[in-house]
Amino acid sequence: MISIIDDDESVRLATASLVRSLGFIAFAFESAEDFLRSSRLEDTSCLICDIQMPGMTGIELQDHLIEHGYHIPTILITAFPEERVRKRARETGAIGFFRKPLDSQAMISCIDSVLHGTR
Repeated sequence: MISIIDDDESVRLATASLVRSLGFIAFAFESAEDFLRSSRLEDTSCLICDIQMPGMTGIELQDHLIEHGYHIPTILITAFPEERVRKRARETGAIGFFRKPLDSQAMISCIDSVLHGTR
């Protein structure tokens, strides 16, 4: 199961649609807080998360998950791909970092490598 977190509804729905087209189960959340309160945390095999969101950011979520013993492979996405943000994403262990609008083929390759061990 892949969880998608993005405050932009169009990105959230498009990403969930892409994930489902690959045959995976996808659940979409409007915020990091919604994801953390959900029953999907334990079932998530991969997380696709926006970096800039109101409330908890994607990087803060990644830090929170690690601090609480969750090591979910995470792909971070952003409309503002600054190098310092990319560096911070790598430091948190993100397995992918993509600029919006998303390159579908690159995202598919990243998901495939995470869930099928082709990395």
